[in-house]
Amino acid sequence: MEEIIENEDSEISYQNLLPVASILRIMKTTLPKNTKIAHKARECMQECVSEFISFITSEASEKCLQEKRKTLNGEDILSAMITLGFENYAEPLKIYLSKYRQMLKANREGTIPYYSSR
Repeated sequence: MEEIIENEDSEISYQNLLPVASILRIMKTTLPKNTKIAHKARECMQECVSEFISFITSEASEKCLQEKRKTLNGEDILSAMITLGFENYAEPLKIYLSKYRQMLKANREGTIPYYSSR
């Protein structure tokens, strides 16, 4: 998608969009097998997902600026989601983040083997 997508406040170039292949892969895992996804639906989802991530990240970044910090972390993202009204999504992500950090810690300590998803 090489066109520039414009809205009232900003311009988002195609370079700022998430790769459509990654989004399509996620979409296919949630849809019934052999479901066809129209090209326009892929583009629409790509734009929506990219805008959503930008929306959350902007709020989290604002929090970091107010607290005079330069590094965004997982808690900042979760806090931004709650502030913006996405608390139903923030709670499961908080649990996932905790489990992920436990897994990383156990991996560093050598108590569990590390398995790559690739």
